[in-house]
This record gives sequence, C-alpha cells and structure tokens, in this order.
Amino acid sequence: MEEARMILSPIGIRQLPFDGKGVEVQASTVSEVAAYSARTASRQYGKTLIVEDAGLFVDALDGFPGPFSSYVFKTLGIAGLIDLLEGKRSRKASFRSAVAYCEPSGKPIVFDGLVSGRIIRQPVGARGFGFDPVFVPDQGKKTMAQMTLEEKCEVSHRGTALRKFAAWYVKAQR
Repeated sequence: MEEARMILSPIGIRQLPFDGKGVEVQASTVSEVAAYSARTASRQYGKTLIVEDAGLFVDALDGFPGPFSSYVFKTLGIAGLIDLLEGKRSRKASFRSAVAYCEPSGKPIVFDGLVSGRIIRQPVGARGFGFDPVFVPDQGKKTMAQMTLEEKCEVSHRGTALRKFAAWYVKAQR
C-alpha cells in the first residue's frame, strides 16, 4: 500500500508486509469491517496490526456500494456503476476509509477518512484502482486515477485516515 508508506515512513512508522489471512465481516460501515478484521487478525496471529477498509458511497444509490465496493467492482465494474446512475439527478459520492489499529489483547482504535466528490460519466485516467477513474473530488478537476500518488495522498480518504492514525500513534508513543 503505497499511500501508507508515503504517509507513515516520514514519521518513522515502518510498514511491514503481512501475509496472514483475516476474516472480513459483512457490515454496513467500513469502520465496522476494519475494526472486526483488525481485532480478529491481531488476536489470531498475536501481532499488533493496522487494517484498512474503504468503500465508495453514492448518494443517489442510498450509499451503495459502500463497504461492498470491491465486490461490486469485480461483478458490475465501472460500466455497471455508471449504468446504475443513468437518469439520476445527483452524482454526488464519497470515498470513505477506516484504519483500525489493534494490539493482540486490546480493542481496535479506528481512524476515519472521507473525501466527497462526484461520479463522472466516463472513466478517465490509468492510475489508482477500483472506481478511481470515475471519481472526481470536490473542487477538483482530475479523477483519482489521473492524480499522482502525492496528489492523491493529499486529498484521499485513505490519506486522511492514515494521517489521523499517524498523529495518534506518535502522541501515544511519547
């Protein structure tokens, strides 16, 4: 996860890859998913972990696909999302991220991030992943898929959640 490395490395938090497989609960918020996954994996493997979950929440679709974004992307794709918005007046949407930190014997601490924007009618850009090519943040002109990693980290939901985690972690270590 390049965004995590870019945000956490400068303040001395090393990101180490972890190959353990966790359980992802189906829930109505990304915060619930991240917290559950962090708690169960941390206890199962006896390690302090951070787990991130994210989703695209489309206003005209009552927040769908939300925490099911990965599944919806795999099954319907970008074209399917655009089809679902056909005839809808509003194209407002938000990306939400939750970063959950958990020690093996502790409770998860969750840090949320959000970026509001809109869904455009055709994909633009080759960077990023998922629904990035059709999401333009508010006051922006580029899709998330057109942005450099640096630009995306500045405005993204994941960047916001990771910066909140980093600030808490640095303070907690004093």
